[in-house]
Amino acid sequence: MRLLLFLTVCQYAINSVHTYSISNPNVVLLMADDLGIGDLGCYGNRTLRTPYIDRLAKEGVTLTQHIAASPLCTPSRAAFLTGRYPIRSGMAAFSRVGVFLFSASSGGLPSEEITFSKLLKQRGYATALIGKWHLGMNCESNNDFCHHPLSHGFDYFYGLTVTNLRDCKPGQGSVFLKGIQKYLVIPVQILGVTLVSLAVMHYVGLLKVPFQALGYCLLLTAISLAVLIFFFYHFRHLNCFLMRDHQIIQQPLSYENLTQRLTTEAVQFIGRNTDVPFLLVLSYLHVHTALYASDMFRGKSKHGLYGDAVEEMDWSVGQILNVLEKYNLRNKTLIYFSSDQGAHIEEISSSGEVHGGYNGIYKGGKSTNWEGGIRVPGLLRWPGMIPAGTYMDEPTSNMDIFPTIVKLAGAQLPNDRIIDGHDLMPLLQGKVTRSKHEFLFHYCNAYLNAVRWHPGNSESVWKAFFFTPNFNPEDSNGCYDSHVCFCHGGFITRHDPPLLFDLSRDPEEKVPLTPKTERRFYEILRVIQLAVANHTRSLQAVPDQLSWDNLLWKPWLQPCCSSLFQSCYCDFESEHSLLEVHSG
Repeated sequence: MRLLLFLTVCQYAINSVHTYSISNPNVVLLMADDLGIGDLGCYGNRTLRTPYIDRLAKEGVTLTQHIAASPLCTPSRAAFLTGRYPIRSGMAAFSRVGVFLFSASSGGLPSEEITFSKLLKQRGYATALIGKWHLGMNCESNNDFCHHPLSHGFDYFYGLTVTNLRDCKPGQGSVFLKGIQKYLVIPVQILGVTLVSLAVMHYVGLLKVPFQALGYCLLLTAISLAVLIFFFYHFRHLNCFLMRDHQIIQQPLSYENLTQRLTTEAVQFIGRNTDVPFLLVLSYLHVHTALYASDMFRGKSKHGLYGDAVEEMDWSVGQILNVLEKYNLRNKTLIYFSSDQGAHIEEISSSGEVHGGYNGIYKGGKSTNWEGGIRVPGLLRWPGMIPAGTYMDEPTSNMDIFPTIVKLAGAQLPNDRIIDGHDLMPLLQGKVTRSKHEFLFHYCNAYLNAVRWHPGNSESVWKAFFFTPNFNPEDSNGCYDSHVCFCHGGFITRHDPPLLFDLSRDPEEKVPLTPKTERRFYEILRVIQLAVANHTRSLQAVPDQLSWDNLLWKPWLQPCCSSLFQSCYCDFESEHSLLEVHSG
């Protein structure tokens, strides 16, 4: 009788803990930038030190086939926040440039989109985004903030609205210079020679050109060049700044102790919200270039500045784990760690140092849908709710985070739109053994590039490519001449029939299958083509947020913490730090 009573009490206690834990857990989402799956100890790296990230793996589930919805920052992050393929929200480009480059662009995540932060905020969660946003800011004026994080369900924002660019850090080179030289210098020269030639022919009487029209052309050209030169000369001040909520607090951005500042903000947010459920998205600038590391980490790794940055990010993850322990929130918090896409393998510094990461055995990298571009780390920890030290080899997506945390928060999934992600909890808890992702569609910008098929009755994971990027040099693993691989025209090779791989046997995508090596070759392609047709029918026309018009820099949208005549300079961040030191 006593034994029965003891067991009953224990079961009640277990059920009580289970009910409490699964209801409105805290959620911490840690998103790295351009981190390779091969950069972490828990995924096989033996030279970089990542003990805190590896601890997440030991205490939780490691996803071995975790897939980013896009191999580029902007569309991947849009998919992550909404649980939808970026093509559905207009966050996939038909132009060559697939991400936002300027703070004064007019495109961004549409207000009609429903983010997990909006839904969790409605459920009483305190919500914060700290770090990189990269999903737009303004629409029609420099302070309408239509695309800003605070307009998408976040209560608090501290970070960058665009991204970390080499142009933002003196001495790190430029991502624009080669493009300007290639696409603007020659046309400007041709235009200049043409205008001068017309003026000379008009002067000698060979050709009568309306002098007023010639003058307007010269004036328009001069103004365009002046604006262009002004923008790139002042690029750091105009495009590289730090915000707190709607206020610019540092322009241009300072890299000094930047990761520590981001981490401090995250720790303080947790400390302010120990009595309410919270959602924290800590979106690291590491390890996107420009690379940086604080004095505590600089020169300490075995892989130069890149390795230093990875190890500093790992330290930051450790600080988050420590503060959760401090406030006894460990068992009440779901933690997720990932990267927005694979490592940018073409990143080489001006001195020849490798500034890109390592994608392990996988082919290609950022901007491609080879596995190196989209297979990313996926770690989830929730003590007592998710088994520790387990591995999951089923296809999963960064879009799955949306329905997973929305359901855990007790919110309703939107029923007026297609959600492409699936709740991960049944898979993580072992209630099911198969992923709901029978198909995953891999887009290169707005172009359907490849399809992954994991049949329900097979261990195979088929992957069909409709086109592949042309690597340059040809025998390399990336597009080094153009810095990233592009998605159309002469930059790709189309395949008919599509290239077909079985990732379960050939994860390195080395040997395409043929009708001779795979007897079901045409049958597999027929099933994939049928899935493509069904998927395509599910798409609806939406405004293109990454059109050239939405991408280009618009002076009237330029945010400035001071006047343009003061070069948009301010440093309220350092002034605030000095005040804290003196008051302390």
